[in-house]
Amino acid sequence: MGQHNISSVAHLIAEPVRSVMLITLSDGCALSASALAEAAGVTAQTASSHLAKLLDGGLLSVESKGRHRYYRLAGAHVSHLLESLASVGPVTPAWRNTPSRSAQALRFARCCYDHLAGQIGVAVTQGMLTRGLIIKAGERHYALTTTGREWLQQLGIDMGDPAFDQPEHARQCLDWTERQYHVAGPLGARLMDAFLAWGWMRRSPTTRSVTITTLGWDGLNQHFGIVREACKAD
Repeated sequence: MGQHNISSVAHLIAEPVRSVMLITLSDGCALSASALAEAAGVTAQTASSHLAKLLDGGLLSVESKGRHRYYRLAGAHVSHLLESLASVGPVTPAWRNTPSRSAQALRFARCCYDHLAGQIGVAVTQGMLTRGLIIKAGERHYALTTTGREWLQQLGIDMGDPAFDQPEHARQCLDWTERQYHVAGPLGARLMDAFLAWGWMRRSPTTRSVTITTLGWDGLNQHFGIVREACKAD
């Protein structure tokens, strides 16, 4: 890959509005220009200009359904690139101070592939560490403790799943908005599935954001010591 190609792609991603649009699409969903404009906190005209540049740069693809056009990442390789870049360096002021409710919601609680991320994802992980449900196990990994395994079994999670016997059953994933680790791997995926099944959380139908229900706040407080009043999506 030539220097020109690298610099062109880097320039496209570096612009704050375009980076928000790309991250919003990083779970593989397809969204309209208006939805991406809302996520980035810009006008439809501004969004259209940025989307055209991302299409020309090969980072997005577009499909038409009737009169509507829907944008998605050009492939999984773009999503992997975004997550890698996002984990390097500090979180930009564009995400810390954005007036966009959609962007704030993504930072507060979202799906990161198949597990929970954002402020709530980090808080759940810290709660599990504090309560001895998991421990740090080498570089970039956690491990379930005996207490943690008993706790999961009491909650009805199948501990006969062979995935829990793998060394990487609880991987550390660097949260790109919080700059701290949240739990990923099979454990993170099973927890996310359970939170949804129990009615603690609901996924947005259009973005990666996750809503915490009243039942969920009660459960998060009981099991992880997370208090609703201490959490803010800002």
